[in-house]
Amino acid sequence: MDLQGDDLTAAVVASFDGSASDRYKHLMGALVRHLHAFASEVDLTEDECFTAIDFLTRTGQISTGTRQEFVLLADVLGLSMLTVGLGNRKPPEATQSTVFGPFFVEGSPEVQLGDDIANGAPGQPCLVSGRVLNTKGEPIAGALVETWQADEDGFYDVQKDLDRPQNRAHLTTDADGNYRFWAVKPVAYPIPDDGPVGDLLRAGGRGSMRPAHIHFMVTAPGYSRLITHVFAAGDEYLDTDAVFGVKQSLIAEFTEHDAGTEAPDGTTPDQLYYTVHYDLVLATAEHTT
Repeated sequence: MDLQGDDLTAAVVASFDGSASDRYKHLMGALVRHLHAFASEVDLTEDECFTAIDFLTRTGQISTGTRQEFVLLADVLGLSMLTVGLGNRKPPEATQSTVFGPFFVEGSPEVQLGDDIANGAPGQPCLVSGRVLNTKGEPIAGALVETWQADEDGFYDVQKDLDRPQNRAHLTTDADGNYRFWAVKPVAYPIPDDGPVGDLLRAGGRGSMRPAHIHFMVTAPGYSRLITHVFAAGDEYLDTDAVFGVKQSLIAEFTEHDAGTEAPDGTTPDQLYYTVHYDLVLATAEHTT
């Protein structure tokens, strides 16, 4: 059968009529229609199509258990933030969600309230603290707080040849919902640009920088999981984040303190250090769509 244009698109969509679920049929039909519409709109050439296939092939080839280039691709195209918005409609009192990022690792070390999770990572010491609350302002005890971040050189531990995790851990909140740990002050850094996603950014004349931030994932029974960042106020890349993840409500002040001054946890660091306090507010499961 000589199928072209709309007839070809309709035939491909119809080929999924026997899908195992209505949702799968709907997804594939929409994908085919939009993909064909894109190709028609831009008058896609065969060479351009094969270039795209090569790009996707290289994206898969460079991906590993600690580097997910497809996640990075979704991030820089804004798809990650679009799906975050679609899947995390919450009450205004709840902390806003943002991108997961490609550097989360299952099985981070368990630490106690106030422990140092930097574990020798380069950077200025930073006391990170706050409370996990519900939207009524009530503390959530026993919430699981997972955190990870880059060091002052802009690298996550999984990007380096280390025998131990750095700036990565999980802890549980106390009876008053408190979480607290020492890490290092985050800095702005470029996303990995030595692979296909970096090629895409350079071809588009785009930058690769992310503003300084700390990652959080917070879970508690009866509440929706929160995946978010806390960004450093005043960072020059807040308005040009390569993955479009910044939200005004997630920006916090990182306050500088002189060596020898008492920190909020009662310790007295012998070097310059920073503090940041940020409350993480969870929405109940029924209030998140």
